[in-house]
Amino acid sequence: MPPEVIHLAVVCNHVMVITLLNMTSRDSAIGSWFVGRLPEAWTSEGPASITVDRDEITVVLNLPAPDLADDASEVDRAEAISGRISGFRDDTRDRRVQIAREAEHRFDRKVAWGVEIGGHTQLFTHLAAPVMTRLRQPERLVLDTLVAANVARSRADALAWCVRLVGQHTEDWLADLRAAMEEVDRLRASGPVTG
Repeated sequence: MPPEVIHLAVVCNHVMVITLLNMTSRDSAIGSWFVGRLPEAWTSEGPASITVDRDEITVVLNLPAPDLADDASEVDRAEAISGRISGFRDDTRDRRVQIAREAEHRFDRKVAWGVEIGGHTQLFTHLAAPVMTRLRQPERLVLDTLVAANVARSRADALAWCVRLVGQHTEDWLADLRAAMEEVDRLRASGPVTG
């Protein structure tokens, strides 16, 4: 099964990007449910992005950038964005909690929320799932070096830092790999039925 499949759905004349990891038929219903459940006002600035894995559903909403003078400093812009995000988070908290509870009950996954403003994405409370792995000494030494250099607080933080770094630098390769895996699944599905 491919690790990521992207579906598109029309929402308020926008296209909502829904990323489903290790998709099942039940997962495909998640995006459709959110299409119908999110308030239209929350998608008026652009499509929501929904990412689903086996543990969590993350909904990232687009907010309009604050209206500032053209000569506003970067500090002013950063503070205005921070204020917009904080205001949205506080103003929508009850409604987001209500929608999250419905989705968690319906889909047996936690729901996390975030916003995107002008290329800046901020996630609100979201799940950090433990991942067990066995590392040999050379890999442990890499993690210990990152901890010793104060790049990370612990081996777990160092491993998460490495994963983020690899993800940033291999996005094109991962996209090609996902596309190839989707093609394999498509070919398997169109093959002969056995047994």
